[in-house]
Amino acid sequence: MIAYIKGTIEEIGIDSLVIENNGMGYKLLVSTNTVSRVAIGEKHKIYSKMIVREDDISLCGFYSKEELEMFELLTSVSKIGTKVGLGILSFASPNVINGYILNADIAALSKAPGVGKKTAERMVLELKDKVSKLVVDEADSIEITDSRIGDVVASEAIEALIGLGYTRIESESAVNFVKQPGMSVEDVIRKGLEYIMKTGIKF
Repeated sequence: MIAYIKGTIEEIGIDSLVIENNGMGYKLLVSTNTVSRVAIGEKHKIYSKMIVREDDISLCGFYSKEELEMFELLTSVSKIGTKVGLGILSFASPNVINGYILNADIAALSKAPGVGKKTAERMVLELKDKVSKLVVDEADSIEITDSRIGDVVASEAIEALIGLGYTRIESESAVNFVKQPGMSVEDVIRKGLEYIMKTGIKF
């Protein structure tokens, strides 16, 4: 079992990163929450969880222990697998998800990628007692949805990409990754398109 990996970030994708440790590069599946915290060339400690299936073995990575713990809780719910679990963590920070579940906010949870009303209801039913015991450091949390997508430039760019035929989660993920302070809507759209075409992301 690999609890965490300390090393240098060598590659970053829309939903993965490669961290080098002692000459070995480990590819980790990650949320955009984790992607937003790292940069190529930086040294980081990334918590990890190995996912073993009949036809595949993969590593998931998490910037904080709280994100890892929330992932484990989310994937304990029926119908929530690795991809959906990471998608939920890309939609909102562990602290925000914690709040949604404790407040039984089905409408908010239903907006997460891969989560419909029935799954959101299961999350509340199965996790309400468990998340109350999960201690999340608010100062170390990032809400991707509100803080990075909530501004006007990002919102307009997302709607433009959706108008071009991409799904909302594809558009949001691309805008989250490419947007920088001071960029115009046109710049974000152009960079977002370039990134989608380069990475071939598909949700």
